[in-house]
Amino acid sequence: MQQLPAGLFDEAPKRPDGEGSVQVQLDPDIRIDTAKVFAVYGKGGIGKSTTSSNLSVAFSKLGKRVLQIGCDPKHDSTFTLTKCLVPTVIDILESVDFHAEELRPSDYVYEGYNGVMCVEAGGPPAGTGCGGYVVGQTVKLLKQHHLLEDTDVVVFDVLGDVVCGGFAAPLQHAERALIVTANDFDSIFAMNRIAAAIQAKAKHYGVRIGGVIANRSVNTDEIDRFNNAVGLRRLAHLPDLDVIRRSRLKKSTLFEMDDAPGLDQARAEYLRLAEMLWEGVEALDAQPMRDRDIFDFLGFD
Repeated sequence: MQQLPAGLFDEAPKRPDGEGSVQVQLDPDIRIDTAKVFAVYGKGGIGKSTTSSNLSVAFSKLGKRVLQIGCDPKHDSTFTLTKCLVPTVIDILESVDFHAEELRPSDYVYEGYNGVMCVEAGGPPAGTGCGGYVVGQTVKLLKQHHLLEDTDVVVFDVLGDVVCGGFAAPLQHAERALIVTANDFDSIFAMNRIAAAIQAKAKHYGVRIGGVIANRSVNTDEIDRFNNAVGLRRLAHLPDLDVIRRSRLKKSTLFEMDDAPGLDQARAEYLRLAEMLWEGVEALDAQPMRDRDIFDFLGFD
């Protein structure tokens, strides 16, 4: 094996690992205790933002005051509600050199369709820190400006299937975690890992798994089979409808789209889900599988 020349790294600066990073440090005293809080997780690209936005509108159609918080550096969680990519909390904080006392609610909170209030937490630059810091700062700002006192429902839309300490931060605040999945191996595999992460957080926080939302799937047989095996439950089913795909392209929620096949069905399903969540869903004590076991279990034909 070829050896590196002696002294090659002698001149490299010696710095503590993580120096210059924005790291997560959650404040246990910063809590959302005046609203029902839901955190939406799922495999990357599974449709969490579409699900979250339409669910937020459904809550608003029930007369609830709703706040949606996007927790993704892409900051596109709320663009079907606001019709644009709104500035992120981290960008706004950076513009005032992180002097949060200089900010007003109008600097980072935007009103979307049907009165849904929208916030994009954003994230630190790639490789420089933890997104949990941004989530914590966002909730802290909302509390300081008393915005949560006038909110009935908070929906966290969380980045992909990343469940590290940072992007698990919404679980500190959520009452129920919802998992979006499709009827395929990768989505269910990710759901299993997410369920394990939520169960770990449930040992320290009040969050519990509320259930599973089947999305972009004609059938739900494999989802249901997995749920039965590990103790999860399907709360809703959104088929693979073209109108849902087009709604994202048109920067619209389903409640703004023109009549199309399946549209009434999808709207009704979101309204039913919102009503069910508002009334309260049973906490699930899931028992996720080990990675090796789920490979054997998901033996699709």
